[in-house]
Amino acid sequence: MAAPRIVTVFGATGAQGGSVAAALLADGSYTVRAITRDINKAAAVQLKTAGAQVVCADLDNETSLESALTGAHSAFVVTNFWEHFNKDKEIEQGKRIADMSKRLGLKHVVFSGLENVKKLTGGKLEVLHFDGKGEVEEYFRAIGVPMTSVRLPSYFENLQTFFRPTKASDGESYNLAIPMGDILLDGMSVADLGPVVASILKCPAKYIGKDIGLSTDKLTVAQYADIMSKVTGKTIKDAKISLDAYRNLGFPAAQELANMFEFYQMKPNRNVDLTLELNPKAKKFAEWMQQNKDGFKDL
Repeated sequence: MAAPRIVTVFGATGAQGGSVAAALLADGSYTVRAITRDINKAAAVQLKTAGAQVVCADLDNETSLESALTGAHSAFVVTNFWEHFNKDKEIEQGKRIADMSKRLGLKHVVFSGLENVKKLTGGKLEVLHFDGKGEVEEYFRAIGVPMTSVRLPSYFENLQTFFRPTKASDGESYNLAIPMGDILLDGMSVADLGPVVASILKCPAKYIGKDIGLSTDKLTVAQYADIMSKVTGKTIKDAKISLDAYRNLGFPAAQELANMFEFYQMKPNRNVDLTLELNPKAKKFAEWMQQNKDGFKDL
């Protein structure tokens, strides 16, 4: 019997890569090569215990990328703009992986991509953490790497961090400050990405060359707030904040996130039916809230 195909998983100790590594290990059809910069961190040790090959590599180091990808059949690739806030660096990292994938003859790369908003809008709108990934998507295809792009929506998990409800001026209720008006906002749990990628890897002929917009729910901000209220027992309301007001909030990523929401208002393609076909157990928001309500108990 032939040895299981090696799938290299970048960011294997992070949210996206960790979900993918866990799903592939649970599937059991592959040898999972988990890539991390620190093989001694707890998450890396857990992956090794679970049966993964844990390999140290850095997206800025070409030699380490060669070690990460040599002998691999496929790979899941994720880059992290938020680590350095530098679009050009994210593009360089993505192209470096693409070039190595091409040179080593990988048969399928699943890339965590996003739209090139600047290109789509003719330069009218720039979303740096989208645009860099969009350029990398284009580059993978330009050099002939067999690639599927998975484009995630807003994570439900971000409601525990970036977009966590804040105390309103009345001192009792909470505001959910997301500038979407009454336009539906796509979302999913990043933990549900792994089985999606596993399904894609099993059907390369069907998905190579495709951009797959992921989502498990389409809700207004008021609907997100209503579900959060019912689960937490707190009164959470849509703050009805405008894009301009969000841009002026003053924190470092305010402009970037406001531009992202402006793009989301244009309703980019996110396909709930396909997402649930690829991962039938992926959670709707109400189910995710029930399972994660302890993360909001200190509101």
